[in-house]
Amino acid sequence: MENGTVNLHIADHIGSIEFFHPQSNSLPGALLNKLAETITEAGNNDDIKVIVLRSAGNKAFCAGASFDELIAIKEFAAGQQFFSGFAKVINAMRKAPKFIIARVQNKAVGGGVGIAAAADYTFAVKDASVKLSELAVGIGPFVVGPAVERKLGTSAFTALSINATEWRSAQWAYEKGLYAELFDDEAAMDESIQKLAQKLGKSNPEAMMMLKKVFWEGTDHWDTLLTERAGMSGKLVLSEFTVNAINSFKSK
Repeated sequence: MENGTVNLHIADHIGSIEFFHPQSNSLPGALLNKLAETITEAGNNDDIKVIVLRSAGNKAFCAGASFDELIAIKEFAAGQQFFSGFAKVINAMRKAPKFIIARVQNKAVGGGVGIAAAADYTFAVKDASVKLSELAVGIGPFVVGPAVERKLGTSAFTALSINATEWRSAQWAYEKGLYAELFDDEAAMDESIQKLAQKLGKSNPEAMMMLKKVFWEGTDHWDTLLTERAGMSGKLVLSEFTVNAINSFKSK
């Protein structure tokens, strides 16, 4: 449990993937790899027609990557590998031949915003505010940037990236297109998720697969792009400025 979990449950052609880490769902590299692998597994399972992606616990939906791993990075290769974690998850979501519904039950930070953006249809509650905090610790939202910009547009992505210490409300995220539907509480959200998932579970899988290809047209280069972006953060994390910023952040 201290290292987190990723579980896949299948029922009525719905593949529910749940991830969890006790540190507010901040995800270490091993857990990100497992999540990417599980998404790919669900995408290739013929019994699954739609994927629901969710996190466990009552804290953040996802607080981004693990800071414990981040502060231990001492060389470029390790930095690039670390920041490639969310690249693997986003690319797995992008390439999965099934629609992915995301369930955002609380705040999303950094990579968590990237996951919400990479989903094909995202449900959230009114407390699910968002923040791209990377610049505040001396790096930038390079890896998640393409997914966030694709869903919200350049203007909203720029605002999130530059004003890196401020939360944006769930209502703001809904109005910008990150969230497809917004709810007062989890019970109402879960009811709507189940209703849509059941409908999709009975829909034509070939039609849904073709639609997904249309939705993600023009992103075939992301395998290379996101790895290159991971290298940008991997380089910055070694700088004296970023090391000092991270240590200052950790001491708060």
